[in-house]
Amino acid sequence: QVQLVESGGGLVQAGGSLRLSCAASRSLFTINNMGWYRQAPGKQRELVAEMASGSTINYLNSVKDRFTISRDDAKNTVYLQMNSLKPEDTAVYFCTALYWDRRYWGQGTQVTVSS
Repeated sequence: QVQLVESGGGLVQAGGSLRLSCAASRSLFTINNMGWYRQAPGKQRELVAEMASGSTINYLNSVKDRFTISRDDAKNTVYLQMNSLKPEDTAVYFCTALYWDRRYWGQGTQVTVSS
């Protein structure tokens, strides 16, 4: 099993930045894929960014060049640096991990971007 704990959400003005953190309960080297999804009210959950095995990184088109996913293996932590935030980025952000073909989710952290 994998437990994921997110932190770093909050309220920010448009154009501002936030960094989300996701601490995993086991070494990132044992996890196939880690990433971030988000879900806005009334919308489906969507993939924002992911780091697959072999260092492949994928981003949602609308966040490319603004968001950066990274990891600190010593801390078993994955980050999502979000710059130039827009009101449409407002959502609950979820950390996710794919471990032994099962997907695990964090509890989610709210990100609100005011215009």
